[in-house]
Amino acid sequence: MEFFAVATGAAVLAGIAASDAITCIRMNCIHRGQNHREAADLLEKATPDGAKLASLLRRLLDLKDASHYGVDVMSRIKATDAIKWARALVDRAQGELER
Repeated sequence: MEFFAVATGAAVLAGIAASDAITCIRMNCIHRGQNHREAADLLEKATPDGAKLASLLRRLLDLKDASHYGVDVMSRIKATDAIKWARALVDRAQGELER
């Protein structure tokens, strides 16, 4: 369903933005470039649990092309997973802002 693709695409963007917020707060820098996988590498170094956070971002990035460019049909399960992963990153970014 196209609505699942839209939800997944929004989750991917939210995860990318949250990751940028975390690295900005922690390292005073963000990744600048087209390869978001490099942003995951930066996130991995930003916090003690960076490997876990980077893993969430990489999972979201695995869905980016399919959700944004329609190269695959998104299922409810994929959309739900993407929202869960993005929420974890957004919640963490919020926590970083509050510390």
